[in-house]
Amino acid sequence: MAITMFERNPAEKGNSDMQQQSEGTAKISVRDLDLFYGEKQALYQISLDIQEKEVTALIGPSGCGKSTFLRTLNRMNDLIDGVKINGDIIIDNEHIYQTNDVIKLRTKVGMVFQKANLFPMSIYDNVAYGPRMQGIKNKNELNKIVEESLRGAAIWDEVKDRLKTSALGLSGGQQQRVCIARAIAMKPDIILMDEPTSALDPISTLKVEELIAHMKKDYTIVIVTHNMQQAARVSDKTAFFLNGEIVEYDATDVIFSMPKDKRTEDYITGRFG
Repeated sequence: MAITMFERNPAEKGNSDMQQQSEGTAKISVRDLDLFYGEKQALYQISLDIQEKEVTALIGPSGCGKSTFLRTLNRMNDLIDGVKINGDIIIDNEHIYQTNDVIKLRTKVGMVFQKANLFPMSIYDNVAYGPRMQGIKNKNELNKIVEESLRGAAIWDEVKDRLKTSALGLSGGQQQRVCIARAIAMKPDIILMDEPTSALDPISTLKVEELIAHMKKDYTIVIVTHNMQQAARVSDKTAFFLNGEIVEYDATDVIFSMPKDKRTEDYITGRFG
């Protein structure tokens, strides 16, 4: 097992304002989260509540812990040897590091990566792959899932006549939306996005951003982005990470117009990072 959970003495736990937020209304509650790669600590005392059917943006300079934190939400860090985690992550009142059903967790919490990672197979087979792995074999049911997922990713009209052609023949922006469709096909509640538009041109980026705005009525979305304008455009809440800590977490319009911490102001105005 690559990951080790260990508990801290309750007396050592912090009591920041974020820890005082109500857990009852949160889709995801994170409390006192520390993460270590071997002896190196990468996350320090992360605590925040992520609300259902909102877009939460994680911003901060490279190497500050954004993507590491994102991967804790579906236990992708389990795949890295020597990772140790202390604290709690609760999704729908379930402590996700106290369950052995990681497959169920990753079905509930889908992920879209920085670069489109399509399989070398048809568009149809890429989207149907997950449902097939779950045991769905009925052709009509798979057809329905594929169409609904591609429609949900706002790409059905562009690919409906070429479903049996290789997904690798699509443009970068189209490939990323097929990746989103593949995540949707698993019927998740939460979708994690790790810089999903960083490799895309401005027009493709806009299409993905419009898709995110549309998707939040059905999904809770957490997105890592280096693009300040993107965070301001697509998110309801923003968390600013620096050196493995959350400096500030608030409504996005507050973060960008009236940040409480000078480090946040310095970052969003381009003074560093």
